[in-house]
Amino acid sequence: MAMTIAKLNWLAVCLNQVASQFIIRSLILAVLMFNVSTAMAADLQAIPPLSSPVTDITNTLSATEQQALAQKLSAFSQEKGSQIAVLIVPTTQPEDIAQYSLRVAETWKIGRDKEDDGVIILLAKNDRKMRIEVGYGLEGAIPDAIAKRIVSDVMAPYFRQGDFAGGLNAAAEQLMALISGEALPAPAKKQAGASSFFDYLPILMFGAIFSGVVMRALFGKFFGSALNGGALGLLVWFLGGALLTVLLVVIAAFIFTLAMEGGRGASYGYPGGYGGYGGGGLGGGDIFSGGGGDFGGGGASGDW
Repeated sequence: MAMTIAKLNWLAVCLNQVASQFIIRSLILAVLMFNVSTAMAADLQAIPPLSSPVTDITNTLSATEQQALAQKLSAFSQEKGSQIAVLIVPTTQPEDIAQYSLRVAETWKIGRDKEDDGVIILLAKNDRKMRIEVGYGLEGAIPDAIAKRIVSDVMAPYFRQGDFAGGLNAAAEQLMALISGEALPAPAKKQAGASSFFDYLPILMFGAIFSGVVMRALFGKFFGSALNGGALGLLVWFLGGALLTVLLVVIAAFIFTLAMEGGRGASYGYPGGYGGYGGGGLGGGDIFSGGGGDFGGGGASGDW
C-alpha cells in the first residue's frame, strides 16, 4: 500500500511538472505571437481619411482630373444612392492589395447601411496593382468575374499608357452602368438645413453686400445694419436654417454691414476670400462620407 501511494505521489509530481511546463511554454508562445502581431500592425500602411469620392495621396491625378471624377461619382451617389470611391496610394505593402482594400472598406463603410451598395476602386501605384472591392449588396450586379474583366480589360490598358485618369473614368462608367441596372432603393431626399445654407452661401454674401449698401443709405449706419442682419436672418430661416445658424447670420451680417465703408462709389468685395468657396472640391458644400455599408471580400485584383 505504501509503495502504491508513493507511485501515485510520484505520478502527480510528474504531471504537475508537465502541466507547469505546458503553461509556461503557452504563455511564452502567446507573448511572442502578440509581439509579432503588434510589430506587423505597426508596419501596416495607414488608411487615409475619407472626405471625397476621390482620395489621391500620390498626386497622380491633376486637380482638374480629380475634381471632375469626384463630381461624377458624387452626382451618381445622389442620383442612385450607391457610392463609388477611388483611392490611390503608393503601396499597400506589407499587405497584398486585397487585404489592404478590405481594411479600407471596413474603415470607410462605403455604401448605404443594410443596402451594402458600395464599391472601392483601389490603385497601388508603386506596386502596379489595382483592385475593385465590391460591397455585399452589389455582388450580384458586379460578380467577381465581371470585376476581373473591368480590371484587366478596361483599367490595365489605360494604366500601361500612363493614362490613370482615363482608366479610372472608364472603370467608373462601367461600374455605374452595372449598378444602374440593379433594383436598389432610391436615395433619401436631401434634408433641408445647414447644408442648404452653405449651398446658397455665395449668393447670401453678395446679397449682404448689396442690401447693406441700400439699407445704410435709407436708414443710416446703425439701423440699416440691424435691418440688413434681420432680413438675411429671415432669408436663412426660410431656406431651412437652424435657429443657431439664423442667429449667427444675423449677428455676422449686422457687424459686416456696420463695418462697411460708406460713401457713393465705394467698392465692396467678398470678405475673407469667400469668392473661391467650393465645399471641399465637390461643389455644394457636401462632405463625402461612408453610409455604413459592409463588405465581404468580393471583387477582383490585377496588375498592369
